[in-house]
Amino acid sequence: MFTGVYCPSITPLQSDGSIDFPAWEAHLERLISGGISGVLIFGSIGEFYALSMEQKKQAIEFVGRVVKGRMQFLIGSGSTKIAEAKELNAYGHEHGADAAVVVSPYYFGPSDALATKYFTELAEASELPIMLYNFPDRTGNDLSPELISTIAAAHPNIVGVKDTVDSAAHTRRVIRDAPDDFSVLSGFDEYYLPNRIAGGQGVLCGLTNVVPEIFGAMHRAYESGDVTAAAQYAGKIAALMSVYEVGDHFIHTIKHAVRYASGADLSTATHEPYIELTTAQQEEIARLIDAARR
Repeated sequence: MFTGVYCPSITPLQSDGSIDFPAWEAHLERLISGGISGVLIFGSIGEFYALSMEQKKQAIEFVGRVVKGRMQFLIGSGSTKIAEAKELNAYGHEHGADAAVVVSPYYFGPSDALATKYFTELAEASELPIMLYNFPDRTGNDLSPELISTIAAAHPNIVGVKDTVDSAAHTRRVIRDAPDDFSVLSGFDEYYLPNRIAGGQGVLCGLTNVVPEIFGAMHRAYESGDVTAAAQYAGKIAALMSVYEVGDHFIHTIKHAVRYASGADLSTATHEPYIELTTAQQEEIARLIDAARR
């Protein structure tokens, strides 16, 4: 079962669009030392939509070597081309991934029948466990609690869901209806406590890139029964959510936030199109991070 705080990692890039593997290794080490439970590569923040199949395979091999069982390793394999999703699932299984996180087919917004067909075909072809990725703001379709429950019950290797819906009630219903051994992770950073209280397993969210130490401390506090301390950390995370409102492109904004928070000489290069942050915007990111760390 997947429980805790999971990071959809940024993909550090050089200015020419190639992956900066040394910078990525340093970032992964920071996640591990911060107490992050697992890392997802090729999530939305990982710019999966702009990376070639060759880049993804290189990254799977690289991250598998770096992580070496020190935290769980997830790959994002969702694609509008189901053959590509199958290929990545097989490659991830070969190179030590623990699960594939598969976003619904996007652009057209699949019906329930089409979503069921898509995930059924992937589940039947995959040796790698699969987590569903529900992100209706990007896919145009919501995987309802009823649909998630039906798909999970029919396929034992569909083991969880990242529910990126800005509604604690939606995620609570997913938790209620899902099989007992099914992991429900919220995609919104500030939903860790509501998720856990409702019986879910935690979060898979972007600010873990920025302040992994706060997320790790919150998770440890909750697991130890110190809900008061966990709530204090959760309050810091709730305030830090304003980072997402800085700038035009949240992935680029998160890269700036990681650079400031880590103190690393990290390029903030992002796949086009994006607008570079102004000095004032960068200063606002720094102010928000400094406040969260007090």
